[in-house]
Amino acid sequence: MSSLNASAETISSAGWTKTVGGWFVGFHSDTATLACKHTACGAEVSGSLSFQMTNEAGNEESWQVVLPRDSITDRLALLDRSGNIQGYVTFGGFGDSLTIQAIHRCAQNYRGTLKFDASARLGDQTFACRTQPLQGGRVVQMASGNADSRLNDSLFDLTTDTALRFRGNTVSIMSHPKEDGQIEFKAMCTASIHDPAHSSIELKITQHYYRDHYVPYYRPIDKKRCPVAPTGWMSWNVYFDTAGEKENIEEARVAAKFLQPYGMDIFSIESWQDNSPELPVSKFHNLTLRQDPNKFPSGMKWLADEIRKLGFKPGIWTVPFGTGDQTFYEAHKEWFLHEPDGKPMQNWCGLYVLDPSQEAVRKHMEETHRIMSQEWGYEYFKIDGMSGRNAGYSAHFYERSNVRAAFKQPCEDPFRLCVEALRRGIGPDRLWLACQGHYTGPEIGFADAGRIGADIVAHRRPPDWNNYSNQARTTLNQLFVNNIIWYGDPDTLLVGPENPLETVRLAATVVALTGQAMFAGDKLGELPPDRMRLLQQCLPVCDIRPLDLFPIFDMLPVWDLKIQRAFGTWDVVSLFNWDSKEKNLQVRFDELGLDPSQSYLVYDCWNRALQPEVRDQLAATVPAHGNALLAVYPDAGHPQLVYSDRHLAQGGIGIEQIQWSADAKTLSGIAHLVGKDPTELVIAVPNGFWFNAAHTGEGVKSNIAQENGLINMKLQRNESGPAHWELQF
Repeated sequence: MSSLNASAETISSAGWTKTVGGWFVGFHSDTATLACKHTACGAEVSGSLSFQMTNEAGNEESWQVVLPRDSITDRLALLDRSGNIQGYVTFGGFGDSLTIQAIHRCAQNYRGTLKFDASARLGDQTFACRTQPLQGGRVVQMASGNADSRLNDSLFDLTTDTALRFRGNTVSIMSHPKEDGQIEFKAMCTASIHDPAHSSIELKITQHYYRDHYVPYYRPIDKKRCPVAPTGWMSWNVYFDTAGEKENIEEARVAAKFLQPYGMDIFSIESWQDNSPELPVSKFHNLTLRQDPNKFPSGMKWLADEIRKLGFKPGIWTVPFGTGDQTFYEAHKEWFLHEPDGKPMQNWCGLYVLDPSQEAVRKHMEETHRIMSQEWGYEYFKIDGMSGRNAGYSAHFYERSNVRAAFKQPCEDPFRLCVEALRRGIGPDRLWLACQGHYTGPEIGFADAGRIGADIVAHRRPPDWNNYSNQARTTLNQLFVNNIIWYGDPDTLLVGPENPLETVRLAATVVALTGQAMFAGDKLGELPPDRMRLLQQCLPVCDIRPLDLFPIFDMLPVWDLKIQRAFGTWDVVSLFNWDSKEKNLQVRFDELGLDPSQSYLVYDCWNRALQPEVRDQLAATVPAHGNALLAVYPDAGHPQLVYSDRHLAQGGIGIEQIQWSADAKTLSGIAHLVGKDPTELVIAVPNGFWFNAAHTGEGVKSNIAQENGLINMKLQRNESGPAHWELQF
C-alpha cells in the first residue's frame, strides 16, 4: 500500500486502516504489509510486519500478524502456529508521532521480537543521518556520497527541512541506488515484547527541523552558485595589516604554481582600505572605496585584473557598517548613529557607525559593493563586522535598546535590510563569505559561507595550540549546518614551520575531513615541501555533509568520514589526541557504525603502514596534539586500493574508477592526476595472489615497487587529466 487516503478506522477481509494523530496506517493481511503515511508532509514508510517468538529452549518460531478477531478493531493480532491469538500489535501516539507496540495477551510472558522491515520515502533531497545524540558518544560522523552508518536513526529532506526519526530496540537505515538514479531507503526496526523499555517502534516526523530548532531563516544551500566549499588564500593571518599589492601578487604566483593545479580557486585581498596600516579596524576608511596608497598604489581594479590573469577569482574584504574617516563622517553626518548628547556611536566597525534604518545608507552599502563587483571585477566578498559574538559587531549592536532608540526611521530588522542590500550590490553570481556570520541570523540564504569562529591567530602572532584546538572546537559546534544551509569557514589553514608537523597534520584533517571552506594563509614561498603537500592534499574540498544534525560541544576524539562511490565504500577515521602527552587511542567498530563482525584493512596514512585483518576496534599510538589518520576498507579478499596520497579524503578526490575482474585477475582504475606531480597509490595484495604485470594509458609514466604484500605505484603525466592503469595477478 503506497497511497493511503482514508481518514477513519475501517476493516475488511483483506485490509485494515486506522488514523493515529497525523498518520494514516493501513495493513494488508494477505502480504502482512504495513503502510504508514504522514498526511501533512507525505512521508511514507511501508513494508512487512512480522513477529518472531522465542520459546523456553531459545528456539525461534514465526507467528503471523493478522487482522483482529474480536470486537477491539483498532489493533492487530499475533497468531501462533496452532491458530491461537497470543498477543496484539497496538498503534498509538499523537500529533506527528506513531507508536507500534507488541503486547502479550493476558497472563502471557513469552519472549519475542516485532520487526518492521520497510522502505521509506521523505523527499527529493533526502539522506540518512542522526538527529539524536548518543549519550557518552565519542564519534562525530560525516558522509560523502550515499554512505551508510549503522548509527543513523533518521532521514532528513533538505528541501522541506523535514526529519523522520525511527526508534526501536534496534534501528537500521540503509540506502539503495535505483536505476533511475534515485535513492531508496530501507529501514528495519525491531521491538522486544518482553522488554518494556524497548517494546515499541516509533516513527516521528519533525517538520521545520532546522528552522524551529536552530536556523530560523532556514533555506537549503544553493549549489548553483557555489557547488562545493570555496578554496583560496588570504594574507591576514601571516601578513596581518602589512600586505600590499606586491606581497599579494608574489604569493599568487607561488599559489598558481603549487596550489591552483590542485584546485585552489580564489585569491582574496585584506586590509586594503585607506588608513589601514595597522589595527584597529575602526580607524580604517571603510566607506570611501579609497585604497591605501602606500600598499596598493596601482588601485584595486588593477589588482583584480592581475589576480585573474594568474587564473584565480579575485576576492576582497569589506567592512560596510562604519568608518574611521572623519571627513566622510562630517560630509554625511546624518547617516550615522549618535548618542543622546550628540557624540558619535562607535564599535569594532568604525569610530562612526552607520544608521541602517535609513534607505540612503543601505543604498550606499549596495552601490559601493556594486562598484567593487561590476567595475573592479571582484568575484568573492568577505564581508566582515556582521554578527560576531558581542555588541562590537553589527547584528548585536543594532539590537541594543540605546542603538535602536537612535535610529532615524522605525526599523524592525535593520540587519536583514543590510544583508539584502549587500547581496543586491555584489550581484546574484558573486560568492559571499559572511565573516563572523551567524546561522541563527538573516545571512542564511544570502551568503554562501559563514565564518564559524574568531581569527585563528592573535594580531601579529603565529598560531599556537590553543588556536588549532579552538578551530576544531568551533568546527564541531557548527558542523551540523555545513553543506546544509551554507559552508562553514574555520578560518585559514596554517601549516607553517612554527608548529610541529603532527599538529599541522591535525589542523589539515580538521578542515579536509569536514568539507568546510579551505583557505591557506601561510607565506607560501617559505613552506617546506611536506607542508605544501598538506595544503595540496586538502584541495579541492570534498563534497561532505554532516551525519549528526545537532551541535556538538565536547571535544570528541574520533571523527569518521564515510565515503561512498560507484566503485566502493570506505571510512577515513581520525583519532585526535587533544592532550599534551602521547596517548593510546582506540575506537570500536560498532562506535563507528561499522559491522563489528567484518574484517577490515586499515592503512595508517601518516606512518604509511597497513594493518591487515583488523577486527573489533581501531587502535593507534597518537602523538601529543596530533592525530592518527586511518583509511578503513572492508576486506574484499582480493587485491584492493588502500591508500592514495592525492587527498586526505583518500579516493573521495582523485580516484574516478576502480574495478576488480575475478576472471581476468586484474585490478584496474582511473586516477585523475595533477600535471607533472606524481600520485602514489598503494594496493594491498592478500595471500594467494602474485603480481605479474602493470599497464598504464598513453602518456602515463609509472613506477612500481612491491614489498610486504603491498604494491606502491606512482603515476605521472605531463598534463592534468585521467590516467588509466591496470595490474595483473
